[in-house]
Amino acid sequence: MKKVNLYTELKNGIIIIAIGKYSNLIIQFIILGILSRLLTPDDFGIVAIINVFLVFFSMLIDLGIGPAIIQNKTLTEQQINRIFTFTVLLSILLSVLFGTIARPIALFYDNEDLVEVFILMSLALFTSGINMVPQSILLKKKKFIGVNIAQVLSNIIYGVVGTVLAFNGFSYFAIVIATIVKNLVLFLIIFKQANIKLAKSIKLSDLKVIYSFSKNQFLFNLINYFSRNLDNILIGKFMSAKDLAYYDKAYTLSLYPNQILTNVITPVIQPIMSEYESQTNIIKETYLLVAKILAFVGMPLTVFLFMTSKEVIYIMFGFQWTGSIATFQILSLSIWIQMILSSTGSIFQSTNRTDLLLLSGILSSILNISSIIVGIWTGKIEYVAVVLVISFSINFIQANYLLMRKVFQTKQLEFYKVLIDPIIISIIVFVPLIIINMFLGEYSLAILIITKSIISLVMFLVGIKVTGNMNLIFKIIRVRKGNIQ
Repeated sequence: MKKVNLYTELKNGIIIIAIGKYSNLIIQFIILGILSRLLTPDDFGIVAIINVFLVFFSMLIDLGIGPAIIQNKTLTEQQINRIFTFTVLLSILLSVLFGTIARPIALFYDNEDLVEVFILMSLALFTSGINMVPQSILLKKKKFIGVNIAQVLSNIIYGVVGTVLAFNGFSYFAIVIATIVKNLVLFLIIFKQANIKLAKSIKLSDLKVIYSFSKNQFLFNLINYFSRNLDNILIGKFMSAKDLAYYDKAYTLSLYPNQILTNVITPVIQPIMSEYESQTNIIKETYLLVAKILAFVGMPLTVFLFMTSKEVIYIMFGFQWTGSIATFQILSLSIWIQMILSSTGSIFQSTNRTDLLLLSGILSSILNISSIIVGIWTGKIEYVAVVLVISFSINFIQANYLLMRKVFQTKQLEFYKVLIDPIIISIIVFVPLIIINMFLGEYSLAILIITKSIISLVMFLVGIKVTGNMNLIFKIIRVRKGNIQ
């Protein structure tokens, strides 16, 4: 009965998160489509360079504290207030430091336009940093609806501000200013719900309570940062801002399926599964179920996006983004891999094995960084994409080895069995799309994307039926008594 309640809680949490995430994604798609037509690839290239460093400093502010707060069940209200105060002070310090490195970064990239943008973006860093603890508190309390409302409202305001400024010629400043406003709105909403306040003092002992968990999480984030952002740093340096914009747009688009599915599931997994920390068998069954669902959706979606890369780029961003098509097509091959791989972090956290999460991050980073350097050496963003897909594939294997063998003490084959039916379904979807490309390639973008979408959906449902997995749909909709296989 306890397991049934667990799956019911997971399902309800995922539904609530999904409503908010999908609302946000629709808003983001609309905003991105508008801004991609109002701003140039060079404008987006400038912002992409800044974002690389913004993400790094945001990670320094986080220090793994957010997930540690969620995982720890002994923190008192006073301790949380002092931890929050620490993150606010840290946000101020690092935001000032962020602004001071503007000139050296501009010299590194030989681009004076970066100076003013960097200084202004330091405000975005501060407003982002102060959101971390309040949002973690809401997730810890499973107040998913409150988080959703805050994110949707802040994204709407971001879109309105960004569009108005871009339309009035603010160039890349439109994105920066809109980001600052968005973070402020988000903070004002979630701070009140979190019911926390600034403390008069900070105690080192409060930070020590979460240190063992947060240090491994932070080190993983640090290592993962370089493996995930070195490509942007080097492309911006050794190629051009336009090349970086094309690459960043393709890479960002390839991550959207993660935001649509994995990012709906993973925010729910740790807050709920952390209560079953010692019951690894329950966590294992949950992971296999999540991986199975992600594979059923991710693999056919990978096929679909690979076969519709041109239509997707043109419809989403406009014809000025032709340079992103080939790169997106290559990166789309890793979509299903990244979807499942992204869910593993929450499982490591839920079992309190951030030490293995750190090990997995180190192995991933070594391979990713080596691959990126090789790709940059070739001088083409398409080759960077190729080596990254290879790297993601190998990392997929090692991460699941650590989970299945080291955490769950079982055979890897148990995991790979869940991929068999999704592979069959993907082949069923792939065949008619090849035929369409051969005979309908000259039709308009709208006709092609609609035709491919309808046929892919039909063949997906046929595949589900042929492989005997219709019951999986019903298991997602409702939780039956007993084990979920």
